[in-house]
Amino acid sequence: MTHVVSQFAASYVFYWKNYFEDQPLLYPPGFDGRVVLYPSDQNLKDYLSWRQADCHINNLYNTVFWSLVQTSGLTPVQAQKRLQGTLAGDKNEILFSEFSINYNNEPLMYRKGTVLVWQKVNQVIRKKIKIPKETEEKEIEVTRVKNTPVPLHCDIIGDQFWDQYPEILVDDS
Repeated sequence: MTHVVSQFAASYVFYWKNYFEDQPLLYPPGFDGRVVLYPSDQNLKDYLSWRQADCHINNLYNTVFWSLVQTSGLTPVQAQKRLQGTLAGDKNEILFSEFSINYNNEPLMYRKGTVLVWQKVNQVIRKKIKIPKETEEKEIEVTRVKNTPVPLHCDIIGDQFWDQYPEILVDDS
């Protein structure tokens, strides 16, 4: 399988200064990367579904944890103790009742993570050409199809994603 789905968009680090002007990036972040050959498409889908569910669980915890620390003034140890043994419903209730945050309204990027898929994208470029029997070059627009990774923030657990991107599971070896 040559198509790869990744839940990490390392290229975002290049835009760090656009979002954190007053916080310089002191060293490049590290990313955990793996290459795994799964025995079936279903195993791959199950693994990626588990990773997305794990992303959701971790983000929900972190959203509540940092709200408790940054808004309520708890220390990290106090926030951790407050969240110990809580379930998703408990965390949602804390967010809503104490911080007026409806977790379901948080951006999909945080709740679902980022999935990169290869897509064919039209790329328009300007090119100078020399027309026979004319003295000057002429500039024209040329459209090329380019395979490029596109970040998506969507649910990959259900069938809708896999129905929309069947080429991910196509064996073209």
